[in-house]
Amino acid sequence: MSADMVELSVKAAEPLRAAGGLQQNRLFLDFFWDLAKPDQEVRLKAVENLIQYLKAENKEDELEYTFRRLVDGLAHTREAARPGFSLALGQVLSAFEDVSLQSILDRIKEKHSLQAVKKKLARNAMFGNLFGVLALHQSGRLSKEPQVVLGCVKLLQSLSQHKQHVKDLPSKTMMDILNEIPEEVFEEVLLSALQADLASAFRTPEQLQLLLVALQRFPQTLKPKKLKNLLGSSTIINTDNIPRLTEVLKMAARSVKKDRILPAVALDLLKLSLKEDSFQLFWNKAITDGMLKEHEGPTLFLSFRLLGSALPLLSLSQLKEVLSGEVMMNYGEHVVTAQKPDRFKLAPEMDDYVSNFLQGCEDSDKQLAVMLGFSSLTNQGYPVVPSVWRVVQHLQPAALHGYVEWLKNMFLEPQLDKLLDFSTRNQKNNQEGRAHENDVFRLRKWIVARLSSIIDNHQVKKQEDFIMDVARFVFFHAFFSTKKASPDIAETKEKLSVPLDERTRGVLVNSFFGLLLSMHHLPLADDSAEGAAINQKRVLGVTSDGNMWIYHLVQYAQVLLNQPKCVQSSHPFSPEQRQAWDSMLESVANLKKKAKKGPSSESNAFQQLFLLVGMHLFKDPEELLDIMKDLQSCMDKAQEKKAKKKKKKKSTTEQEEEEPEWVEVMVDILLSLLSQQSRHIRQVCKTVFSSICPHVTAAALTAILDVLDPDKEDDEDGAVVVTDDTNKRRKKKPKEGDDEEDEEMEDDESDESDDDSDEEAEDEAMDEEKDDDEEEEMEKEEVDGNFRLELMKVLQNQNALATEEDGSSDEDMDDEAMMKLDKSLAALFSEQKKRIQAKTDEKTKLKKERTLVREFKIKVLDLVEVFVARQAGSPLVLGLVEPLLTLIDRGMSSNSDQQEQDFLRRAADIFRNQLCRSKVYCRTAGDRQGELHDLLDKLMTKAQKLSDSSVCLYYFSASLYVVKVLRGAPPAETKEDPAAERAAAADVEFMGNVDVDRVSTVFREALSSFMSRRNSPLTAQMFTDLFTRFPVLCVKLLDTAVQNITSGIREHQQGQACVLVLRAMQSREVQQLLHGAQWTELCEKVTEQLAATLEHVGQTEGKVVKEKVVKVLELCQFVLKHIRLQKLSVELDSLQNVLQQLTSSIAFKKTGKLEDTYWAVMKHFGVTKPKAEKTKPDADADQQDAPKKKKGFLPETKKRKKRNKPVLEPAGDKSASTNKPGADKGQAKKKQDKKTKQKRPADGATASQPNPAKKSKMQSESQPAKKKKKKKPKQKKEGGGQM
Repeated sequence: MSADMVELSVKAAEPLRAAGGLQQNRLFLDFFWDLAKPDQEVRLKAVENLIQYLKAENKEDELEYTFRRLVDGLAHTREAARPGFSLALGQVLSAFEDVSLQSILDRIKEKHSLQAVKKKLARNAMFGNLFGVLALHQSGRLSKEPQVVLGCVKLLQSLSQHKQHVKDLPSKTMMDILNEIPEEVFEEVLLSALQADLASAFRTPEQLQLLLVALQRFPQTLKPKKLKNLLGSSTIINTDNIPRLTEVLKMAARSVKKDRILPAVALDLLKLSLKEDSFQLFWNKAITDGMLKEHEGPTLFLSFRLLGSALPLLSLSQLKEVLSGEVMMNYGEHVVTAQKPDRFKLAPEMDDYVSNFLQGCEDSDKQLAVMLGFSSLTNQGYPVVPSVWRVVQHLQPAALHGYVEWLKNMFLEPQLDKLLDFSTRNQKNNQEGRAHENDVFRLRKWIVARLSSIIDNHQVKKQEDFIMDVARFVFFHAFFSTKKASPDIAETKEKLSVPLDERTRGVLVNSFFGLLLSMHHLPLADDSAEGAAINQKRVLGVTSDGNMWIYHLVQYAQVLLNQPKCVQSSHPFSPEQRQAWDSMLESVANLKKKAKKGPSSESNAFQQLFLLVGMHLFKDPEELLDIMKDLQSCMDKAQEKKAKKKKKKKSTTEQEEEEPEWVEVMVDILLSLLSQQSRHIRQVCKTVFSSICPHVTAAALTAILDVLDPDKEDDEDGAVVVTDDTNKRRKKKPKEGDDEEDEEMEDDESDESDDDSDEEAEDEAMDEEKDDDEEEEMEKEEVDGNFRLELMKVLQNQNALATEEDGSSDEDMDDEAMMKLDKSLAALFSEQKKRIQAKTDEKTKLKKERTLVREFKIKVLDLVEVFVARQAGSPLVLGLVEPLLTLIDRGMSSNSDQQEQDFLRRAADIFRNQLCRSKVYCRTAGDRQGELHDLLDKLMTKAQKLSDSSVCLYYFSASLYVVKVLRGAPPAETKEDPAAERAAAADVEFMGNVDVDRVSTVFREALSSFMSRRNSPLTAQMFTDLFTRFPVLCVKLLDTAVQNITSGIREHQQGQACVLVLRAMQSREVQQLLHGAQWTELCEKVTEQLAATLEHVGQTEGKVVKEKVVKVLELCQFVLKHIRLQKLSVELDSLQNVLQQLTSSIAFKKTGKLEDTYWAVMKHFGVTKPKAEKTKPDADADQQDAPKKKKGFLPETKKRKKRNKPVLEPAGDKSASTNKPGADKGQAKKKQDKKTKQKRPADGATASQPNPAKKSKMQSESQPAKKKKKKKPKQKKEGGGQM
């Protein structure tokens, strides 16, 4: 390769042209290097550049070299390189059409001949031939040279025999060639060559695929007569060929088992069956009777994938037939039984098939047929597709309406015989006593969840009438039933064929309130279509007429309540409850009238609350009746109070003093509502509380804090009550939150994930597990004394207790006595089991109570968060400090579960980030100075007594917050330019209502405690924050910090004192406050303390001491720098002396933070770091020492050279031994011994030490010896090469 390039450059006449040619050749060669690189982008770029270069230069020799190099690269050992060379060859052939394809094919055959190549390179040669044919195919010129086509096909046929290497690539390449060539070429050239392959089409999937492609491309050539000559039949899909086709499909299914794809031959056969009008035969005989017969995984999955792929190809009648057949039944069984984590699941693939079909299909009838087909596939009444199936978003409006109508009709009249229902193997074994009503319940449960999920999915295109229709349907059947049809109420026109039971009503009720939440978040229809404006907030939960969705449903409920002759309520209202309902409607009407005059968020929030409580009256009228009355009176009082404020009349009667404020009642109502398991109520409560925040009083806030108070947790009696009504609790119990529709989705998922999907079997399994748990618990439970005594009595009464006096045993007892004893023991253990079960139930109940109480408290934290965000400037916020700290303290100290940690994290976030760090704070605390100072004392005293530093941080943050509130904002003065500096200084000194002496005393005591205690919860960072935020207090505490540079209890505290002093002195505000003589005095004190603390640093290598010295030196550097810059008169001699002596106390390294800081400090005294002199080894001295070296310490190479010289060691006469045959061996052995002895002292091992002279020689010679030993392997390699 390089020789050719050299020849090209030598032929050039001029030197300059030769140099240019050489550079071009280097660029030319780089293209081939890039073709072999693994990066695809680099390879594509190289192909493009190579063709541009060849066209620009247009040199025959370079083109010839290109073909030779590309053909060689087709069999490259690197897999990524072969496609690169193949693509390049194809593109070059396409660009240079004058080059014959036959010549390139001959060159490929010659270079990669399987007969001539070595056995180990045979695989590469196969790929060389394959990629060569691919290159010829990619050139686009193959159809112009028929003989080349024939040659390529014959070459591919020869490669097909080596499937272990090339797999099915040759047959795929043949199919690609067939798709390119015209029919004339196929008929004249290829048909005879492919006749054997086409005739044996039913042997392998590849050969059948080849025939199917030929049939699609050349129908005129392969006419029925020709097919009959080839295959013996004029059609491929017929009754005789079905068994052979089935076997081929099974082979194809097994071949793609690992790839998990649909073989192309299966889809082509399906298309051919549609073309030959034999689809029914193919599907029923080959797929249903053939592929499903053995019930193997690969054959089943091929059938399922073929079903999904066939959806776009089939007519409406064919779709209905396929979706109600055996393949669907088997698919449903697979979905139910494949829910275990280690099993392969095909359901996601089927979802993709259905989704793609619905997206590409414009025919709403076909869409509806597919949706009904999959929804009708049920396992004991429960459909196998999830109730939140997302494919519904691709339905046309007509198909969506038809689908919802089918769901509603199936709910009203469950026709299980029209569903494609199946049972798994386990379910068939447990079919005894299975009730038909249970299947109806499971079906209705899924339908309700399905309807709710359609409304909840914002991607589904739906109109307001459609949404309202679904909501009315669910609401009507949740709370009402039909007496007789009414023209005003559409839901009464259809009657239930199977009456609703309590379980179904419970599902409907939960789904309705979940649906209500979804509608609360629905955007306007215009918003969803056009998109909301950029700077405009989207309106949610409102219809196009401006009313809320829930308002329309309340109006519908009123219509139902006003027609008792046609409609009957499942739980009729009492007169009192009906009165509450009517008053709610009246209040909402009044609020709407006021909103028309001037709309406000407060009015909207109260409307939501009234309407939501009104709807919940249907669910739990007894519990919410009192809430509704309180809410009504509360609203009336609020309106009266506003009216009085407008008239400016001050009237405080005794009656008003006795009655609580309306806002306190309102807070109690919100707390009561938060105990309901509903996310919708939770959100509405937050909205309402946000609107009444400005009116909240101290008593109302205390009511909220009492709920969160850990001390009052045991005495709590109002918010959460855990009843023993298991049915009710089962309806209300959430998994982790409080979301009704989430509960439904979880139920759906649990039904789908259950292998049996049989609730009765599930209950039995749960009972068995429960019994096992009880037995384990009985074993673990310590046997109490009473049970032991009772057991002894039973045994003594039956004379079954062996004693020492009479050696009686159970062998002496007769059968009757034994039976009697068994009954007594069984009764005794049964009672004991009941006692243990009672204890377990009590523990479970207490745990459930704690969980519900914690959930309730997490919701109550919402109100605290809203209040802090909306009323951060209110004095009432100060009352939150201590309760929240108590909450955090208790939570940190207890071993809590995940729920408790979430609660604690939330409380800590509200306190630290939203309360203490808020930019808005109370600025009207002037009349509460004493109270706030006392609070500060209390917080700091508590902080010092804590053991946990993380809790102490919250207390310290609270203290800083109290100081911030006391200081307030500086007065806003007009700061003119001449007085700007004085105004800035006044701002620094401003401390508002802070008693500086008292507060500084509090923090000074805390600082002293931190410096004098070994395990203090306080940290230096806390005081750093204090110094940064309040420079005045920093100045007051500086003396204490400076003193502790020497008086700190340990080195760590002394180092932290240096850090605090450094941060304080670096502060610009502190420098402003301490100017002139005060600053100079501070610098003197600091330098004295620094000198004193450095004097006490002794000989040590301790990490703590070094860290302290680093901090001391950093402070030294700052102080010295300022003294030099400001030219202060401070005596520094003592500090300089101590610093100079420091090098003798601490071993310095070449580099490091300690060393660098030290020399930076000494630079201020004019002392620079000494430079290390580089000493070169003295060559003359080495030469002089060389003769003195003993032989034992010479390198091995020199020993061998001087092997025949006399030995200088006085160890007896060894010269004679050299002539003996065994002498060489003995001498070699001794040399090895010497060698091992040499190594030990050289490496510093624990060998016997030589005299000092020898030791110094050893140390000086160790390095050259090692260097020469490294050369030994090279010598060995050279010798080996020569041999």
